[in-house]
Amino acid sequence: MAERITLQVSRYRPENDAEPVTQEYEIPLRKAWSVLDGLNHVKDHIDGTLSFRWSCRMGICGSCGMTVNGDPHLGCAAFLTDYAPGPVRVEPLRNFPVIRDLVVEIGDFMRKLPKVKPWLIRTDTAETGTAEAEAAEIGTAEIGTAEREFPQTPAEMDEYHRYSMCINCMLCYSACPVVGLEEDFLGPAAIAIAQRYNLDSRDQGAAERFDVLSSAAGVWDCTFVGECTTACPKGVDPAGAIQRYKLTAAMESLKAFVLPRRAR
Repeated sequence: MAERITLQVSRYRPENDAEPVTQEYEIPLRKAWSVLDGLNHVKDHIDGTLSFRWSCRMGICGSCGMTVNGDPHLGCAAFLTDYAPGPVRVEPLRNFPVIRDLVVEIGDFMRKLPKVKPWLIRTDTAETGTAEAEAAEIGTAEIGTAEREFPQTPAEMDEYHRYSMCINCMLCYSACPVVGLEEDFLGPAAIAIAQRYNLDSRDQGAAERFDVLSSAAGVWDCTFVGECTTACPKGVDPAGAIQRYKLTAAMESLKAFVLPRRAR
């Protein structure tokens, strides 16, 4: 095995560069080093001007998303030995504006995510009788407050657990061809996160998310290429979440068309 490996890193300094340029760095090739470790070596020992995001180095925070040899990866989960003898081409995530070097602008995702209301919604807070009965059954007080409990079985948790693993790394947005073509598309992660709450037995907000998810910019923009699921480092399967909600949206629309209002 070669003792050194070359990183070909995309550099973009807006004060100097009209377009991104590639800069090469030769670094040690060590068995335990990830691409992120290699970039940190460059930052600490070769070129302190290199900019990139990172935090936990454990595949949890989702900060270090980047394109490695053409595919979206977490920098901390892509190991240099897998790319030996190199070179390793490191670029920013695709489908995002580049701020500097490997740092991309994520504001579009942050604006879209709240549209799907990614939090637990309860519509029964005013139903005092129901709340009191539930509280008496499970022995809790503080009716209608955060002290109230909502027991959940393992089977109920299994319904949404996969989608709850999303770490907002946005690799799926980089992999998705529709994101690059349709600027209004909610995107894979936002829809998968919405499903995480729609399928949660404690949530009562599915109807509030319906119009956004079933719109043209929601699930129907997806062409089911499946690259989002391939890229996901946590096995969330956003492509599956989208197709599952397409069925839900179609059934709800059909019910609205054929059933009397009071029967829906």
